Amino acid sequence: MNGFAEIRRPDAARLSGAAARAGALRERYGELEGEALLRVMLEWEYKGRIALVSSFGAEAALLLDMVARIDPATPVIFIDTGKLFHQTLTYRDILVRRLALSDVRSVGPIAFDLAGHDPDSALWQQNPNLCCYLRKVLPLERALGRFDAWITGRKRDHGGERGGLQTIEAVDGRIRFNPLAHWSQENIDDAFRKRGLPRHPLSEEGYASIGCAPCTEPVSAEAHGRAGRWRGSVKSECGIHHPRWSRNHP
Repeated sequence: MNGFAEIRRPDAARLSGAAARAGALRERYGELEGEALLRVMLEWEYKGRIALVSSFGAEAALLLDMVARIDPATPVIFIDTGKLFHQTLTYRDILVRRLALSDVRSVGPIAFDLAGHDPDSALWQQNPNLCCYLRKVLPLERALGRFDAWITGRKRDHGGERGGLQTIEAVDGRIRFNPLAHWSQENIDDAFRKRGLPRHPLSEEGYASIGCAPCTEPVSAEAHGRAGRWRGSVKSECGIHHPRWSRNHP
């Protein structure tokens, strides 16, 4: 379909089953958040069937530290788009060593997709939605293949589409957890201090949210948490958090 190396679509039974499961989990664990929610899911409900998806970006160290304190062998999926800042790759290596994470999996676009849709590596300028799709959305879907659930660092405080975020939700036939959904920037900053976590090198240079180098810029101190991404565009999400099978491909 659309010339991409395709992935099997979840059937209706899996989609409806995940929705029911998410409702049951919210009823039982809806009051939990942060490390408490993670501990239940990593040690009990989804032991061996859950992964953390991390950008190793501006706020990523907090969730990585929470997971590492529970089980440092938890699979961590890192999407290397091929266009990340070198500081992000260095920061990833620092955190992996510091937190003793033992199963960090770097995934990225495959040659077939790049050759067919971004042969000159300039797609980010011409069609940023399609660029994110082949460099982030498809690699993540492939990496999540054997997992029943995954964890993100999204927060309501980021604004935009994230304003009504729940800690537990069903997306594309899987359960997705957002343990920090209700955390404010003050909560995040306080936790970084208490845990003694290092900041991303670009945070000190005014980058509030850190993605691919061509599409990210520093912003003022007053800007919201997702500011500086896809400059000059109305785009505010890369697409990995959108329900893939309820919308058209780009």
